[in-house]
Amino acid sequence: MPNGAEPQTRMLAAYYKRPFDIGLIILVFVALLPLWVILAVAIPVAIWLEDRGPALYSQRRLGRAGRMFKMVKYRTMVVDAERQTGPVWAAPRDDRVTNVGHALRRFHLDELPQVVNILAGDMSLVGPRPERPELMERWHEDIPGFRQRLRVRPGIAGLAQARAGYHAHPRDKLRYDNLYIRKMGLLLDCKLLFLCVFRAIRTGLAVRRAAPAQPRSESRPGSSAP
Repeated sequence: MPNGAEPQTRMLAAYYKRPFDIGLIILVFVALLPLWVILAVAIPVAIWLEDRGPALYSQRRLGRAGRMFKMVKYRTMVVDAERQTGPVWAAPRDDRVTNVGHALRRFHLDELPQVVNILAGDMSLVGPRPERPELMERWHEDIPGFRQRLRVRPGIAGLAQARAGYHAHPRDKLRYDNLYIRKMGLLLDCKLLFLCVFRAIRTGLAVRRAAPAQPRSESRPGSSAP
């Protein structure tokens, strides 16, 4: 394949993404409307009742071509968790994570507000997870080509999460993300969404049965978000 053909082919293949993202969000929202109403009320109230802090948290992330945007999540850590430390990875038993935060992380419910980022065009349902600029620079120095992940819109679910989980080493993330970019398509996105949802439910239920509970940590390389 000529040198310029691969990027052109990838861009053509990506045209399905925006209609797919919007269409699936509308379909799932309509089909599960009562559930979304309950979650939209219950989660912010639970977060506020625990420490009277804000329910939502935003953090700078890198999007396609290095474009900066603010990724929105439900807050799972104490307010101003990084005031003293600056950008750091969360530890597996991080005492900054609130009780409600543990529950949200088990089933990845803290990611739900990122639908706003998808509707705004900053993210897609499927793609490499967006990284913080500070950590991206760190890993780019250690892992040549790590910024190649910025060739496409970042996503909530991805091949790295489906195959290796959220604790994948950055080298493995890069390998899986590059493979996804080469192979991405509608059927693959559907498969990865199903696998990531299944994995989140299975892991969340397993964690709940465990004693003591092992909350999902965002100590996975390249991420730290309350």
